[in-house]
Amino acid sequence: MTTPYSADKLIAQARALAAEYRRAMGKPLPGVSTEIAGHDAIRLLELEPAPEGQGGWDARDPRTGERIQIKSRAIFSDSRGGERIGQLRLNQDWDAVVLVLMDDDYQPTEIYRATREDLAEYLDQASEGRARRGAMSVARFRILGELVWDAVNGRQDGLWDNG
Repeated sequence: MTTPYSADKLIAQARALAAEYRRAMGKPLPGVSTEIAGHDAIRLLELEPAPEGQGGWDARDPRTGERIQIKSRAIFSDSRGGERIGQLRLNQDWDAVVLVLMDDDYQPTEIYRATREDLAEYLDQASEGRARRGAMSVARFRILGELVWDAVNGRQDGLWDNG
């Protein structure tokens, strides 16, 4: 069955609904940022979605074959910092993680990429309990990863730009 709506149009509506919900209710609409971020990462980084039902990773980079987990975090202008990303499960098969950072309107502002090796090394050496369980702050992910896309300049590898 086909739908009369395009994925881009539905995601735009989800962005607007999530932003309005947060403004009205004072809290984020659960689960929406994950869907929006997955759509954005696949579109902006030209990734291929993982097959339906595939566990452990969300997309594949057709240039390298890397299996990629997609994480998201909306950074709101009234936040005090200390944002964390979802748990990284080292017992699953994946090669890298991309973190899509979004603004108050759930628009992507930056995307960072970190390899499994760099993340695993940090988590193995971490003394903090949360890090040992695979939890990590956005600030730490930015340090360990590399910026691969931003809203001003587009892709950082020269293959795509916002012009």
